[in-house]
Amino acid sequence: MLFDMDGVLTDNNVFHRQAWVEVAAEILDLRLSEHDLDTKVDGGRNPEIIERLTGRVPDAELAQRFHDAKEGRYRDLARGALREVQGLSGYLDALEARGIPYALVTSADRINVEFGMEALGFGHRFRTRVLGEDVSRGKPHPEPFLLGAARLGLDPAQCLAHEDAVNGVKSAAGAGCTVVALRTTAPEAALLAAGATLTAPDFTAWAGWLA
Repeated sequence: MLFDMDGVLTDNNVFHRQAWVEVAAEILDLRLSEHDLDTKVDGGRNPEIIERLTGRVPDAELAQRFHDAKEGRYRDLARGALREVQGLSGYLDALEARGIPYALVTSADRINVEFGMEALGFGHRFRTRVLGEDVSRGKPHPEPFLLGAARLGLDPAQCLAHEDAVNGVKSAAGAGCTVVALRTTAPEAALLAAGATLTAPDFTAWAGWLA
């Protein structure tokens, strides 16, 4: 089982999007539209998102300056407000009871992952992780989910992936995973078009299986 973090473990994309709006205006002199937020910002690492927005690959200094500012602003906005997606803890309990391995596959950096895990009380969970800095090509490229499956010792075709963003779904489906997407970020039609097999509003939809 492979889980994205933002929008899957916690419904926090409102904070990420607000940070993008503020920091893109400040550092990139970009005024992001709703279309930009809906189609370009979700899924992937910050340098790749900057390239989508500007059509140019940022140099290393700009990429790092933007990353530090945007992620710092995200944490300021999200601090004290993160909650798990409904039904998640019960779902993870059921996976563990059945001996089903799971891993985190996220574009987030180590600081944001630790921030999120502490806020959710998940320090004892998601020992197997793929972070943004672990891959050379981020989502929508399949590399993150290929690595996540490999770290579990599984073929991607054996893995169920949970994503919320179109680019994340493309990454997981491209790796060969079956994707059940959460509708916390993108509409159902877009998630299915990207390669999701099913969508759900949260993890309570699995209650029948968990019983």
